[in-house]
Amino acid sequence: MKRLLFLGLFTVNSYANITDIHYFDANFTQVIVDDQNKTLHYKGHIQAAKPQYALWQYNEPINKKVYITPSKVVIVEPELEQAIVKKISRNFDFFSLIKNAKKIDNEHYLTKFDNKEYKIDMKNNILQTISYKDEFDNSVKIIFSNVNEKKKIAQKTFIPHIPQDYDLIKE
Repeated sequence: MKRLLFLGLFTVNSYANITDIHYFDANFTQVIVDDQNKTLHYKGHIQAAKPQYALWQYNEPINKKVYITPSKVVIVEPELEQAIVKKISRNFDFFSLIKNAKKIDNEHYLTKFDNKEYKIDMKNNILQTISYKDEFDNSVKIIFSNVNEKKKIAQKTFIPHIPQDYDLIKE
């Protein structure tokens, strides 16, 4: 779950000129390769806004929505008819984290968080990919397409919609 939180918040902030970016809207493909070389592909759409809001909508191979706010993460899983609510125990300051990313060249950056290294690939100052090793030593790469950083995203987008008949799990 920490990985989802990080990615959601990280995505909002992954730009060369961080102070100018307030919104992020894109399709994504998340590729996870484990130590046995098994590969999982997830596809979906992300919307994010400053300071730390994101909605990851997974469409393939499962349907799931992950809502991220500064104080909690809510995962709505229609196939399981459940929602998981997790409080965030500490305040993450990802804008500072990205501001401090080391520029390798015009399109590549490296940054660290929780002793993990994250590679950020940009093209024409637009986020293309984020790559890292997760807590299980899986290689994770998130590829973004149809990126729009100018589309204003309403705050209500980040309010979870949990059907009344879903099981609610609080962690």
